[in-house]
Formats: sequence, structure tokens, C-alpha cells
Amino acid sequence: MSYKIGILDQSPIIEGLSNHDVLQQTVKLAQQAEKWGYERFWVSEHHNSVDVAGSSPEVLVSYLLAKTKKIRIGSGGVMLQHYSPYKVAENFQVLSTLEPGRVDLGIGKAPGGLPLSTKALQYGTVNTGGDFEERLIFLQQILNNKVPTTHPLAGIQATPIPPEKQELYLLGASPNSAKLAAELGVIFVFARFINSDDTIIAEAAKVYRENSTNGKFIVAVATIAATISQEARKLAECQKIIKVHLASGRTLTLNSLEAAEKFGQESGEKYEVKEYAANIIAGTATEVKGTLDQLHKLYSVDEFILHTPIPKSDERLKSFELLSPKSLATIVRREVSI
Repeated sequence: MSYKIGILDQSPIIEGLSNHDVLQQTVKLAQQAEKWGYERFWVSEHHNSVDVAGSSPEVLVSYLLAKTKKIRIGSGGVMLQHYSPYKVAENFQVLSTLEPGRVDLGIGKAPGGLPLSTKALQYGTVNTGGDFEERLIFLQQILNNKVPTTHPLAGIQATPIPPEKQELYLLGASPNSAKLAAELGVIFVFARFINSDDTIIAEAAKVYRENSTNGKFIVAVATIAATISQEARKLAECQKIIKVHLASGRTLTLNSLEAAEKFGQESGEKYEVKEYAANIIAGTATEVKGTLDQLHKLYSVDEFILHTPIPKSDERLKSFELLSPKSLATIVRREVSI
């Protein structure tokens, strides 16, 4: 295949499993992903959630690095608005020193939770780091050891300096995010599982390629594969996307109607909650691969990150196995021989 494949795992809460067991499912999946030939394995950041257990990616990343050998492990992503860019840099410098060449630092702009958790994360701190773009630029400068001499923190270093620095990724779902990533020379990951509007994806890809000729364009997609197409489609039909539309113009995607209502109430703004059918690529491995091939051609996608949003352990594992690089390579060989 002309594109690579990775996994995004949010450690979904599964009925009947303890939180310990849920996180161990993530460990098991990372280990299997390594055997199946996946390029990378990312974990997410969600706060005060009853749906997913992944709240601290930097901690989980360190554990997964210790439990695997070769696969790249990273954050998808660290929600930079809450944290000191310097401390984020230190965390990942340590990880990259321990496991050179295996660490990805994905950065997200979303809050990763409701307004209450945002207040809790910033409680007792003095947040003087400017807007998101300023924080991202400063993080990049620290990682590259190129903080300008005119900067108030000139001379600062995030130690230890790893023998091979981690790659920096910007996660987003808009052309503006794509343009920012291109201008900063970082890899861009478009979250199609959040925003599946074809016109937006096309514009984001165009903007990124025009401003970064050698950049890497990754698309994170929701996928479900099964041995029988109808089984995959039935699993996909049960999934919904919940969005809360605030009077200020902001729109956020939540995991449930309850969470969306709570977000709206805590925001202090007028709001509206809407439910949409999730745009999940579902079917047999051959059918899913066909759609990925189309997206690859349409938008010059270098890599796909697979997200499988179903709280069913066996079905999730089977889906990732069917869509693994080793399995898809078998399909390619079969297609070539026909």
C-alpha cells in the first residue's frame, strides 16, 4: 500500500470491566498492533468522563512504551490549552530519551472535557501563556532549542535532550488548523471522525499542501470492519455523533447526549444539542480498504489513524486485526494476482 496505518485508542469504558481491565485492554491492543504491523499507536485525553478512561496520555504513553518494543507510541493528543508548554516539552523529552525514535507528540486544541474539568485543570495556576497558537509556537521552539533571544524566557531548555527528538503533530478538523500546521512545518492530522464534511477535508488538504510541499498529511477516520459486511454496518448504525452548538459560535463534539447537555449548562451560554449519524467507514476489510484508497487518492493522504468507537472488546479487537497492515497486504496481493 502507498499509505501507512496507525491506531487511536481512547480506552473506552466497557460494561462489566473495571477501570483497571479497561486500561489493560489498551495495553493488549497496543501489543497486538505492534504484531500486526501498525505504524503507531496513540492514546487520547478526556477528562471527567464516564465513557472513556484515557485522561492522562503522557502517563499512559510511558506505560505503553515499556510494554512494547518497536511500534511508535504517542498522544492523540495533549490538550495544550491546559498546560505549560515547557512542562509538556519536558515530559516528552524524558520519554524520547528513554525510547529514542518511538515517541510522537500530538497536540490538540479542544478542552478534552466539560467546562468544570477545564476549571479544575487550571485551578490554582497562573495561565499566562497566551492563545493556542502562541503556546504551540513556544512548545515548538523549546523542543527545537530555538527560543528567541528576545523571548522573556530566552535561554530556557527542556532537559534531558534526547538523542532523537520526537515528532510533533497538530490535531485539528479545519482548514485553519491545517494552515497553522503547514506554516509551522509540523505534521497535520485531520480528525475526520469528528468532522466528516468532504468540502472541509478537501480545503484542509489543499491548504496544507499549498503551504507545506514536503509535509505529512494524516487523516484520522472512524472504521469498523467485520468478516460479514452487515455485521460491521449494524455496529456502525448504533453509533451517533453528539454536538453542542453554543451561542458564541463554538461547536463541540461530545460522547453522549448527557455530556452535551452538561457542557451546555456549564458553559453559561445559550446552546443547542444535536444528534447526527456517525460517519463510520464500515464493512469487510476489503470494503473499508476501498474507501481508504479513495480518500488517499482524493486528498493525497500519507497515513490513516483508525478510530473504532464501539464499547465492545472482541469486536474492536477483531476490527483492528482485519484492518491491520498485514491483513490489508494480503488483500493487495490477492488483488494483484487476479
